[in-house]
Amino acid sequence: MIDAVFKALADGSRRKLLDKLHGSDGQTLSELCAHLDMSRQAVTKHLGLLEKANLVSTVWRGREKLHFLNPVPLHEIYERWIGKYEGHRLQALSDLKSDLEKNNKKG
Repeated sequence: MIDAVFKALADGSRRKLLDKLHGSDGQTLSELCAHLDMSRQAVTKHLGLLEKANLVSTVWRGREKLHFLNPVPLHEIYERWIGKYEGHRLQALSDLKSDLEKNNKKG
């Protein structure tokens, strides 16, 4: 299952879909397509891979299929690999990277 999660996360479009669901959970396919520069077929295909990886779950409400972010597989990856390391040091490196990227854009 973890291989499916990494495969799903390897694609930028799928990560963007996860970000959209994180920002506003429970969206329909039409709502997700409205914010992305992809065809409905492409979004459907990406959502299918995310569902197989258990990163997205769905609920039917009448004729609408709502998509929800499932953070459990991400948490499992965090616990297995990232959590082993000192979190504050990783956060410091992440903050440094963000600051450098911001400064690079300004200059």
